[in-house]
Amino acid sequence: MTSCHGDELRSSFDDVFCELLPRLYRRAVLLAGAHAAEDAVHEAYLKLVARPQRFLSHPEPYAYAFSALVSVVRDGYRRGSKHVLVAEMKESGSGSDRWDGGFEERAAELEAVRLLGRLSVRQAGVVILVDLDGYTIDQAAEVLELHRGTVSRSRARALDKLRRLLAEHQL
Repeated sequence: MTSCHGDELRSSFDDVFCELLPRLYRRAVLLAGAHAAEDAVHEAYLKLVARPQRFLSHPEPYAYAFSALVSVVRDGYRRGSKHVLVAEMKESGSGSDRWDGGFEERAAELEAVRLLGRLSVRQAGVVILVDLDGYTIDQAAEVLELHRGTVSRSRARALDKLRRLLAEHQL
């Protein structure tokens, strides 16, 4: 491979990855928390840039990159990195329909991060792919390189745990 061709491949890789970056970063926040999201996305980038042709030839580059992101977060968790839970949000008695400067949306985002942080990385990844990104169980299984039953069972357990956590929070 010539240097010129390598530069073109790297440029194409960077273009595609940069298009996916905002979505990957949002998902990394859900998987790893805001404190570790940038590092997780950067590690996924480094993992993918080592073999740019695989990434570029994949039929779904987002799915391929998300799989790498889940792998990076799982590896970090296995190495003993601490998950920092987001502090409980205090209820605000705002029943009005006026604009609150984005506070309510941000509070909901933080609550989602807090709840997903209580799940295992695999469970959070499955919930994100199936329930937030709209993938089917079969597609999520393919992306995460797991058996369909494992994905289905992980999702069921994750949703049960999320329901329990929400019920406890409302008490």
